[in-house]
Amino acid sequence: MVKSLKNNWVYFIGILFLCVNLFFTYKDFYFLNLLPIALLVAFAAFFALDKLFLFVVFCTPLSLNLEELNIGGVGIYLPTEPILFGIMLIFLYKQFFGTIKRDARIVNHPITLAILFNLSWIFITCLTSDDPLISFKFLLSRMWFIVPIYFFGIWFFRKGVKNMYAFLWMYIIPLTLVLLVTLVKHASYGFSEEIGHWIMSPFFKDHTSYGAVIALFVPIVVSMTFDKEKTAITRSIIFVILIIFSIALFYSSTRAAWASVVGAGMVYLLFMFKIKFKYLFISGLLIGSFIAVNFTEISYMLNKNDAEHTTENFSEKLESMSNVSSDASNLERLNRWNCAIRMFNERPLMGWGPGVYSFYYAPFQAPADLTIISTNFGTGGNAHSEYLGPLAEQGILGILSIIILVIIVFYHASALYIRLDDKKLKRLVMMLMLGLVTYFTHGVLNNYLDTDKASVPVWGFIAIIVAIDIYFANNQKEKVGKVLS
Repeated sequence: MVKSLKNNWVYFIGILFLCVNLFFTYKDFYFLNLLPIALLVAFAAFFALDKLFLFVVFCTPLSLNLEELNIGGVGIYLPTEPILFGIMLIFLYKQFFGTIKRDARIVNHPITLAILFNLSWIFITCLTSDDPLISFKFLLSRMWFIVPIYFFGIWFFRKGVKNMYAFLWMYIIPLTLVLLVTLVKHASYGFSEEIGHWIMSPFFKDHTSYGAVIALFVPIVVSMTFDKEKTAITRSIIFVILIIFSIALFYSSTRAAWASVVGAGMVYLLFMFKIKFKYLFISGLLIGSFIAVNFTEISYMLNKNDAEHTTENFSEKLESMSNVSSDASNLERLNRWNCAIRMFNERPLMGWGPGVYSFYYAPFQAPADLTIISTNFGTGGNAHSEYLGPLAEQGILGILSIIILVIIVFYHASALYIRLDDKKLKRLVMMLMLGLVTYFTHGVLNNYLDTDKASVPVWGFIAIIVAIDIYFANNQKEKVGKVLS
């Protein structure tokens, strides 16, 4: 009898939901149709968190921004960000109550400490922000990327290399579909450069973020293509994917992405020819110091007029990468950078608050810096730099926390590559490191860590490197010391 009553309740609830959903659908309210999916996601969150983790990675290239679709006016990506928020809460709950065992090696790892330092400083500057609500929202969104993808990711990747490649394929497969759809649409317009700025919508907000994510995965796909351990059929399929990525990258017209892939190739050659790290460090330090000291003079000399310039010729596109005297996008980028520096000069210690740059940069625009795409209302977006944005919003320690994180990531990835004996792991670490090279060099010109498209792979790559370092690497410390010194 009890069993019969339970079954009747199931039927009753099902019929009731069906009737209510039909009523709301008749009233043009369709979101109730998502309830069964939401319940399934909730079930997976409690009983199959690893499967939900891979599901959200798969959804990332396909996610849609509500604000860009003019739905609700909320800048949130569906379905990824709500699921990531849920994974964060459940993972933290299981950590505190012991369901998922805490590992001190993760917390004490130098990369983790650098991430925690960055998050801590963001929290401190939220307290002094000109708009604490926006700043704490920024902090929360940063956490729902880092906690599920980095911290839970390490726990997930510790189970084996198979999980690491599962993460990569769960992103590459849907991204390939997005690239194919975009290329077909773009071809219907004759691959026009002007059309290429928005043709990847609604999956990507513009061609620069589109190009940055493609570049991020190019080293991964190249490495897989030439992996002799894979079968000929598998390598052939991956080679087709590589062709799709190459064509999509070319027609993205994202010059910074092209340059970042070239930069990754140069880093690879440095490792292959074993050029000493100290020479690279000294050269980079001298170049960086010269640019920092003479930034104002360099900007003034290069920024002489504001005529718009577009081109369909590939060689001219490459030349326009350094053309900041007539290319509107380059000029506007200089405008944003100059605004960030002026904002920093006014508040060098604490900055204006995380995430508030786009709301406060307008008064800091100099008339000489304005371009045909500038806005007097400051509604054009962020600082277009992963480094100058934190400088304006979080002060000197904001930019230092990012630079320290990048340095530590690449230092430990390099040390890990040298220390590893397993060729498969070495190849994996190298291609992840080169992928991160493309992003963080691109980060000089743009910033996308506030979006799921970039944050999921970037923090995921770093998590895989840390997981290999903790759980799979041998302890040949003396070998690393000799090579890096």
